[in-house]
Amino acid sequence: MTLPPSNPHVTATLADGSRLELVWHASDKAGGTKTAPDLSAALELARAELEREHERGHESSAARKPAPALIGESAPMQQITRMIEKVAPAQCTVLITGENGTGKELVAQAIHRASPRAHKPFVAANCSAFNDNLLESELFGHRRGSFTGAHGDKRGLFEEADTGTFLLDEVGDMTPALQVKLLRVLQEGTFLPVGGTQTKKVDVRIIAATNKDLGAMVKAGTFREDLYYRLHVVALRTPPLRERGSDVDVLIEHFMRRLAARHGTTKTLADATLRKLRAHRWPGNVRELQNEIERLWVLSGPEREITPEHLSRAIYNAGTAAVQPITAAHGKEAELESEGETLAVSLERFERGVIERALERAQNNRTRAALALGVSRRNLIRKLQALGLSGQDELDAVE
Repeated sequence: MTLPPSNPHVTATLADGSRLELVWHASDKAGGTKTAPDLSAALELARAELEREHERGHESSAARKPAPALIGESAPMQQITRMIEKVAPAQCTVLITGENGTGKELVAQAIHRASPRAHKPFVAANCSAFNDNLLESELFGHRRGSFTGAHGDKRGLFEEADTGTFLLDEVGDMTPALQVKLLRVLQEGTFLPVGGTQTKKVDVRIIAATNKDLGAMVKAGTFREDLYYRLHVVALRTPPLRERGSDVDVLIEHFMRRLAARHGTTKTLADATLRKLRAHRWPGNVRELQNEIERLWVLSGPEREITPEHLSRAIYNAGTAAVQPITAAHGKEAELESEGETLAVSLERFERGVIERALERAQNNRTRAALALGVSRRNLIRKLQALGLSGQDELDAVE
């Protein structure tokens, strides 16, 4: 069978679902005609070449794609931005540390979006959100019948993140058994699904995040040293809001603009309200500030200017009543105790005193104390445990 010396149009569907048109010139240089097998082979070669060109186009556009904007103009945020620019093009593992609410996941997303993997999946998993068995299934997948309720095969998040970036948030909460499995993925790129018999291989860039001191956990024997060094190739610290100076104003303006766009109206903060917000220490960091601005917007109702009476009690008392017990009633005692102390010990003592007085005023009601301190009840109980003021049983009750 021969083909007529015409130029038929052939549409090719590429792997990503896009469609390209191929034009086949039937006549060869000798004036002969191409046979059907020749046409089939040529089309396959052309399709493969177009696939490669298409992929190269994706990669070059991904390299030009800007990272998500990190809100802030302070020196610590400028330093974070510079570090993202340096580590994003590399394939190395990154460990992001910082307090809750400081934007660790946003930094991870910025690294991904500025990397060659930008057009590939970005997957995030919170290691503290599941118990040991569920987390293993969530990360590595499982096979049908591997445990009660496993009615079918399930792909794990590592498979979902293949060729992309995987954020392991709160990696410090991972149990020793799962730490071993994670180490194998980092070393060999392989894992075994729950109940599976065949090893799977993935190409994943891992970013880990935690609010815990993994170095101290290594010394305490609760975190594997080899895994720590595998994760700690490049370390970034997200600064707490109290270290970011004028970024509080920048973030307030950002959140107010977003709310105005969402509700189709504008509001302003009274000068007194703004002073109170600036004076607060923001233990919950950016997340606490965002929640407070949304709360003010809602509670102020139809008012166009948001006045201080709508503020949370802890923020309303910022810089005044909250400091009074330390500077006045206990000022001399605090001054004497602080002699010869390291900064860490002094801060811990200060924090312990503030929490104990908040609990005393709330008659030991942790929910009311957390509200007064401007933190979640869960975070308060975690802090109580860290300071030796609360037992593990109490922490388990809120998990």
